[in-house]
Amino acid sequence: MRTWRSGRASSARPGVLRRAVLPAVATFAALATLSACANGSGLRVEGAEPQPAGAATPSIEAGTAAPTPRSIPVAPVDLRLVRLKLLADKHLPDYSRRVLVNCTVISRCLSRGSTVDVMHSGTPQQIVLIHNLDKFVFGYFVIAAGPSGPRPIWSQRVEQPTITASPKGDLVVESKIFKLDDPVCCPSGQRLEVYRWSGRKMTLVSSTDQ
Repeated sequence: MRTWRSGRASSARPGVLRRAVLPAVATFAALATLSACANGSGLRVEGAEPQPAGAATPSIEAGTAAPTPRSIPVAPVDLRLVRLKLLADKHLPDYSRRVLVNCTVISRCLSRGSTVDVMHSGTPQQIVLIHNLDKFVFGYFVIAAGPSGPRPIWSQRVEQPTITASPKGDLVVESKIFKLDDPVCCPSGQRLEVYRWSGRKMTLVSSTDQ
């Protein structure tokens, strides 16, 4: 009887051991597979690149585009300082000097025109018109802003000009041509001139009378 019990116990142990070992083997195999995937030797998605740790994922909303840089507004030149700079210029024409000397109210002799960048410096230059009390413009100055204040870089004696910049950055000056007997309202013709900055001064590119 003792031998029979011993033999049954001995024959039952392998089955119990197999039932206990198989789940452990399956668990170990699953862990090994997951470990292999974690080490980079498992499934790989083509085209996906790893992101560095801590890197933020960029997100772009539908229908939006990258913001365009805003242009920085340029402060208008101080016409009072422009007047002083012009009066300090020894080459200022006599008639312009007389107008500026007797000009106690700046708006009666100087006014701002358009802004241009004929120097291609990235900082626009200011067109300053000089006129009499009747607002008849007889000349203009190109004023550049600098650390020491406004600086005249070019001037021209023309009558009733319209000054703009071409797409190439040239200075386009359209002025009126008056004969001695022409009334102020009705000039006999007009002139179109194009000037280009040479690095030191403005040079005439073309001139056309109409």
